Amino acid sequence: MSKRKNIYKKKGNVIKNLTSKILKLLNQDTSKTFNYRQIAAKLKITDAPGRNQIIQKLEALKLEKKVEEVERGKFKFLAQSKYYIGTIDATTNGNAYFISDELEHDIYIPARNLNRALNKDTVKIYLYKRKHNSREEGDVVEIIKRFKMEFVGVLQLNKNFGFVIPDDSKMYADIFIPKNKLKNAEHGVKVLAKITDWPVNSKNPFGEIEEVLGMPGDHNTEIHSILLEYGLPYKFEEQVEQEAAKIPLEITENEIKNRRDMRGVTTFTIDPADAKDFDDALSFKVLENDNYEVGIHIADVSHYVQEKSILDEEAYKRATSVYLVDRVVPMLPEVLSNGVCSLRPNEEKLTFSAIFEINAKAQIINQWFGKTVIYSDKRFAYNEAQEIIESKQDTISAENSLTNKSYKVEPEIVTAILTLDTLAKKIRKKRMQQGAIAFDKIEVKFKLDEDAEPTGVFFKESKDANKLIEEFMLLANKKVAERVGKSKGVPTKNTFIYRVHDEPNLDKLAALQTIVSKFGYKNKIDTKDKKTTSSSLNKLLKDVHGKGEANMIETLVIRSMSKAEYTTHNIGHYGLAFDYYSHFTSPIRRYPDVMTHRLLQHYLTGGKSPKAEIYEEKCRHSSEMEYLATKAERDSIKYMQVKYMEKHKNQEFEGVISGVTEWGIYVEIIENKCEGMCRIRQIKDDYYIYDEKQYALVGQATKNLYQLGDHVLIKVKNTDLERKHLDFTLIEKLNNN
Repeated sequence: MSKRKNIYKKKGNVIKNLTSKILKLLNQDTSKTFNYRQIAAKLKITDAPGRNQIIQKLEALKLEKKVEEVERGKFKFLAQSKYYIGTIDATTNGNAYFISDELEHDIYIPARNLNRALNKDTVKIYLYKRKHNSREEGDVVEIIKRFKMEFVGVLQLNKNFGFVIPDDSKMYADIFIPKNKLKNAEHGVKVLAKITDWPVNSKNPFGEIEEVLGMPGDHNTEIHSILLEYGLPYKFEEQVEQEAAKIPLEITENEIKNRRDMRGVTTFTIDPADAKDFDDALSFKVLENDNYEVGIHIADVSHYVQEKSILDEEAYKRATSVYLVDRVVPMLPEVLSNGVCSLRPNEEKLTFSAIFEINAKAQIINQWFGKTVIYSDKRFAYNEAQEIIESKQDTISAENSLTNKSYKVEPEIVTAILTLDTLAKKIRKKRMQQGAIAFDKIEVKFKLDEDAEPTGVFFKESKDANKLIEEFMLLANKKVAERVGKSKGVPTKNTFIYRVHDEPNLDKLAALQTIVSKFGYKNKIDTKDKKTTSSSLNKLLKDVHGKGEANMIETLVIRSMSKAEYTTHNIGHYGLAFDYYSHFTSPIRRYPDVMTHRLLQHYLTGGKSPKAEIYEEKCRHSSEMEYLATKAERDSIKYMQVKYMEKHKNQEFEGVISGVTEWGIYVEIIENKCEGMCRIRQIKDDYYIYDEKQYALVGQATKNLYQLGDHVLIKVKNTDLERKHLDFTLIEKLNNN
């Protein structure tokens, strides 16, 4: 290989990506001018043919008004509105889309124009129209910020080097690992690799092995891979654990004196049966005027996790606990999350409380916020509390009992649960009348054996006991936000952590209308105002409930909504129909709640508003980490679905077409909600073309349609654990009725 070919990539004898290289160079300092010799030197092009190509390209760029010739032979970057900054959304076929708030639509970026930009990278592009069809495309001219540099994949070894083949299907380049960066990793193992460099003359990034995870297919290897793929740690560093171990477990009398003592009031928790970290407890008391005192007591994490401590820095970095199918990866070490902070029964605990006087109509008469000490009398699982609500009796059956033995509940706790259930239903009804949307999506859960192998699937549905807790947590979050965010009905300028949810995009709602009409749901989504939009969406969700396509349509409705996020700029919460809303009730598992506690206490003691900029950055980080945790949680579900379906190869299932693409149809199995793909090339009865307008594959000879929402019979063909993918064979289309 000649020296010249090492210096720059050539396609024939044409320098590859020369336009992007020149624009990127000129864009680094838009005030400077460069002649062709200076550009050649910067790009390490030393031969006459290469320099001639630069001269020709500069003339072409001048005609296209991408560069300006300020004096003879001297060029500078021509700043104009055709350059935009945004993020890359890569596809699995190597191409990508560019997303920017400045642009109304996403911009297509062909693979040849990516110029080493990777999924989620922040980049600058040049926007242009193709000559032949006037389609807008983008050309990446600068990578401003890499989204991530670490990737999980399988190591393939040669004698003197290796390549990591990334698990991420959107990562189009394998990572080259020099021999001295292999860390003795063996061929075929799954590893975490970090990109360290991407030389100009290499199509592959260079990297090093950070961690050897184990063999592909091993359960712990795959779960750890999911976490690390999103930059989420699966264990705590030793110094963090040591810091947590130093926390005193005793509650001093002096500390109790500084708090409202609620230990004598009937108090209990209601949580999932497998929960270990109990963030919240409810207390209940009938007042002399026949109103009720309802206390919402939240673990006082901020008492134990001091600002700028090692524990605080670790909690901020993680920002959230991650709930995978077989485990919880906590935000705080176990001694805190499951121990000292957890509101376990028959233990005194420090809490931060919102206490309300509520009348029989569920109206708030008085409210109080502050630090408390509580004593939880009883811990209930949701099933146990649900049995009390349904039976109105004091006996928990062995079937629902956490101990698998029947037992009786104290009469004052039965009264408390039944009264709180009645109040919660009134609060919920009022909330729905104000325009809240009822997202009661069924959760898919797996029955796991001792080795975390899936033995069955079941569906978790929100019942009255769940909604009781939900309504009082929403009430506390809302009232805390109102306490700080407004004074005498007028918004304050106090910096605070809000959980906001913007109004849905009308284009997305129009697209949703088109899709659901394919399923026979003809009622129009009325977007005249907030209430009519919410009302029509609620009707759709009610109509679809319990149907085979319910999970898919509920998912589509959620996707048509804006994404909830944390910010100091309050715009209200559309989905809940609240003008003020925060997160206050889960500080063991969410860092924004810890910040909310600190700020609320600051204001309760007369503190002035701190600068918003610092908290806005923390909100942005928390929203980003929440997004990554959600992605990891979904991947763990996909992984377990594939693992479960491995035992059902060649078995037939009825499913609903949940997605249609140019490469095939996605089918969701009705009985277990597992989703897989029937590839278009394997549908043999005709030659099928993707029709985007009909959300369908159309047979060219027969005009057969495989359309979104159609019921089909499929067979499980192949399961790929590493890629978390199911392949189905399409057997036949079924009658949707």
